[in-house]
Parts: sequence; structure tokens; C-alpha cells
Amino acid sequence: MNYTPEQRAMWDRAVENFRATLTAPAFDMWIKPLKLYAVTDSEILVVCDDPRTPIEIARHMMPRLSAMLQADFGRGHTLRLLDQRQLEEQANALKSTMLIERYTFENFIVGPSNNLAYAASLAVAEQPSDAYNPLFIYGDVGLGKTHLMNAIGNYILRQDPMARVLLTTSEHFTNELIEKIRNKRGDEMRNKMRSVDVLMVDDIQFLARTTVSQEEFFHTFNDLYLSGKQIVISSDRPPHELPTLEERLRSRFGSGLIVDIGKPDFETRVAIIRHKAEEDYIDLPSDAAQFIAAHFDRSIRELEGALTRVSAKSRLLGYPITLELTEEALRELVQTQDTRVVTPSAIIQTVAQQYDVRPEDILGKKRNQEVVVPRQISIYICRELTELSTVAIGREFGNRDHTTIMHSCEKVAGQMKGDAQFRRRVEELIDRVKGN
Repeated sequence: MNYTPEQRAMWDRAVENFRATLTAPAFDMWIKPLKLYAVTDSEILVVCDDPRTPIEIARHMMPRLSAMLQADFGRGHTLRLLDQRQLEEQANALKSTMLIERYTFENFIVGPSNNLAYAASLAVAEQPSDAYNPLFIYGDVGLGKTHLMNAIGNYILRQDPMARVLLTTSEHFTNELIEKIRNKRGDEMRNKMRSVDVLMVDDIQFLARTTVSQEEFFHTFNDLYLSGKQIVISSDRPPHELPTLEERLRSRFGSGLIVDIGKPDFETRVAIIRHKAEEDYIDLPSDAAQFIAAHFDRSIRELEGALTRVSAKSRLLGYPITLELTEEALRELVQTQDTRVVTPSAIIQTVAQQYDVRPEDILGKKRNQEVVVPRQISIYICRELTELSTVAIGREFGNRDHTTIMHSCEKVAGQMKGDAQFRRRVEELIDRVKGN
């Protein structure tokens, strides 16, 4: 049902009032068979069995019927009549989508690492093709890209149930294309892809596996873009870091808005855990939520997996969730993550290799940009991943004083907030140091 009980009552009242303006045969022929299908922010969608009905109403009754409906629904609503053929076409179109209804904007937890991606996605959902087109979302696995794409599709369909929204993966696109070509039904695939209002493709990096899929997607992209249709794409990397894709595709992907999703900070991870617990009716104490958030920082899926493990142990043993039970349930996973001891020398070696400088340069006195940046990043990572004080870190970095160490940490943290690409590089270095 795409309308509320109150909206249904308003529809019934308007129809009944309209009865008095028609003869009984005309009412029974054209108005009585109408079925309310959906109510959006701007439209009242009504279905009729007889394909002649929309024509007849448009010719003789539309102004009066619209006025009566607007008396209840408001002047911002217009009447839209659909016949069964149009409804069946919409149903068939929706069969091919991969939208997951539970992923919405309402249950997406927003934090510093994803607020831009969230805002851009919401803007696209509210004004498809008028806000940012194409929208390119990138980030590591399990950070919420798929959630946002589903939220876009679900929001659009709530506003317009007749919108043709297709969410697919590049792998599914490639497999289906190859199958259609093999059976000489390539045109069927093209018609399907190019007749949508919104096309969303997840994990576009896997499109690189075949030349034919890149060729077909390039033409699909152009056709939809030139027709004013919305395109949303996700990947684990930004377009310029997808060298296996053709340059013309990377250029198209980069022509719109590019936003990234980073790893959630501690506060956001706690909020995610608490929200998930509420959704699943799990009584999770604050200290248990904080323990999970402190030890599982790589992805949302990892956080949810840890919560599932704790919940299962609680349910199977019949004990309430406590900090002690949480620590016991997750001990093996936490120990596995902590098996590698992170040392300042390991951090310096990793960063030096990435920036193509010598470790002794990072420890030395040079102050040129090529050395200062990796030095500050090394200090920041050392502060994040070790238990060393700023004084101790200063000793490890050539006997620098603690104010220099604090300045380096603040400098890197500030740049990470304002530069998504820089933040991503630092996060990747942290992962390398941790052995993830």
C-alpha cells in the first residue's frame, strides 16, 4: 500500500462528493472502477482497468475531479491516471532491481567520515538528475556505499512509485550482458538498461574484466546522461585510481560529483552499534558498545558481526550482555587483531616506502616538503597505534620535543578533515602498519 489510511479516506470522500456532479451511468462507468494506487508529495496516482478511462476523464471531468481532490489533498497535488498496461510495465521493471527496502536514509548513521556522501546522496534522491549527475561514491568495503545507493532508490520510489529505478552490480551487469549476447538478445539488454530513470551500479571497479562490458556501459552511460537520467556509481577507489578502466569511462565518472566514505570514528562506531542493537532488540550496555567500537574499526560489517557474536553468546547461555560477557565472546577476534605489535620503526619503514624516502630522512633534520609530510604522518600514526607518550614518541623521532609531536598530530588530523584523498592515504597506511 503506497498511501496512508488518512489519504485513503480523503480519496473516498472526494469520489463520493464527485458522484453528485455526474449521472449515475457516467459515474458507474468511469469513476467507480478507479482504484487509488499511491499518493506522493505531488501526485495522486490512480489505476483504471479500461484504457479508455484516462482519455474520457481528461476530456470531460479532469478539472472538476482535480479540484475536489485538491480540496482534501492540497493544491500541490495533481491527478495521474494509469492503465493496467502501464502498471504491469512498472512491475516488470521493478523485478530487475536489487533494491533492499531496509536500507534508508533514516537508518544511516551519519558521522564526520560520511557526512558529505550522505548529503550528496540525499540531494540526488530529492532531485534526480538536477543535483549531481553522475554521483560517484567511493570507499572501502563495508562502509555504507551500498546502503546509500539503496537509500537513494527507496527514497525516489516513495516519492514516485512509477519511477524506473535500477540498482545492479558491475559483475551482474557483465554476466547478464554476456548471456544476452551469447543468445543473440543484446538489444533486449540495451533496452532494459537505457529505459530507466535512475541507474545505479555498485562496485564499478569489476567492470574492468571485459572489454565488451566497458564498451556497452560507455554507450549506456552516454545515452542516459544525454536523456537527463540520474546515474550513481560506487567503487572502492576514485575514478583516477581505476587504471584498468578505459580513460573515456574514467573521464565520464569524474565529470560529476565525487564523494568518499571513510572509516567511522569512535563516536560514530558507538552510534552504529547502538542503533543496530535497537533494531534487533538487543539490550546492550554502554560499556559493551564502547568495547566493540574500540576494537573493531575497519568496517560497519565488522562491527555488526561482533555484535551478532555477542548477542548469540548471550542468547545461547541465557545470560544478559555485560562488559565481561562481551570481552569473553570477542576474545579470540580481538587477540587475532592484536597479534602484530606495532612499533615506531615499523611505522617509519612503511611510510618511508610509500613516500619513496629513506627512514633516516624521516628521523633527520631535513625540512623540505618531501620529508616533512611523511614525517608528520609517521608521528600521527605512532600516536594513534602505540601507547607511547608524546615525549616517548619524540625520542623515537630524533629527540624531538613533545610540542613538535603534538603539532604534527594536529597538522595531520586537520588535513584529514579537509582533504578526503589525504585522509584515505593515511588510513591505508594505518591498515598496512596493522597488517590488515
